[in-house]
Amino acid sequence: MNITHLPLNAIRAFLVSAKHLNFTKAAVELCVTQAAVSQQVKMLESQLGVSLFIRQSRGLNLSEEGMMLLPVVQGAFDNLSEALDMLAQGIHREVVSVGVVGTFAVNWLLPRIADFQARYPLIDLRISTNNNTADPVAEGLDYLIRFGKGSWHATEATELFPAPFTVLCPPGIGQALSSPRDVLNYTLLRSYQPDEWQLWLNEAKVAVPKAKLSAIVFDSSIAMIETAIQGYGVALAPPVMFERLLMEEKLVQPFDIYLHKGSYWLTKLHAQKESQAQINFKQWLLACANEASSTSV
Repeated sequence: MNITHLPLNAIRAFLVSAKHLNFTKAAVELCVTQAAVSQQVKMLESQLGVSLFIRQSRGLNLSEEGMMLLPVVQGAFDNLSEALDMLAQGIHREVVSVGVVGTFAVNWLLPRIADFQARYPLIDLRISTNNNTADPVAEGLDYLIRFGKGSWHATEATELFPAPFTVLCPPGIGQALSSPRDVLNYTLLRSYQPDEWQLWLNEAKVAVPKAKLSAIVFDSSIAMIETAIQGYGVALAPPVMFERLLMEEKLVQPFDIYLHKGSYWLTKLHAQKESQAQINFKQWLLACANEASSTSV
């Protein structure tokens, strides 16, 4: 049914009548006659082809169709009322939904959220974390912040900054690592990608032993780093994501040898048009990324 053909006054008459279960009381609230309310409801019922009320001598009861329709109409009017009140007060809030790799969300984005809120107090951010995989359509996301090479199907990707991997470990272990080969004396902590340590060892010019490397695999870099801090091994992770822990000397970076696996990207579907709120978030995020990159140089 084309809802543009439904009369708003008739829908409002139904809503108020359902509230009172009495046409006379509904008429008083609407400042019209009882006959006008009854006629409006009958008009709506005629257009819908159903009876919304069961008319009885002592008043009204909602029919099954009326009970189904009532919460929908009530919700629509409540939302409309709230929006009109906000407009009358000069307030207009918008929502930007962002899916974020968990490590990026906790260690990089969240510490900067207060700045975004101060700059854009009428934009609400909705942040959901993931392990670098998400469906923007199914999850209703405006943007995805991902790690990778920047190529995803039907997706526009804007690079935020590269995030090369290197060895991170607690100071006690760091003091014992006089050369890259020494990491083989410890349990190697890594993500679910099996070749990370082998590739880093290649960069470090260390021959990879034929025996299987002793490793613990994590689906979260945050959990992996916490394990390293507790002294259970050495981690391979991007130091740009753990700057605070490095500054607090809970972690150290013993070598300036990097495995370049990719960058963090702000992505959206090509077909998706951006609202002004989304553009504001994008511009703010890129400015923060540029500032962070300039500071780290």
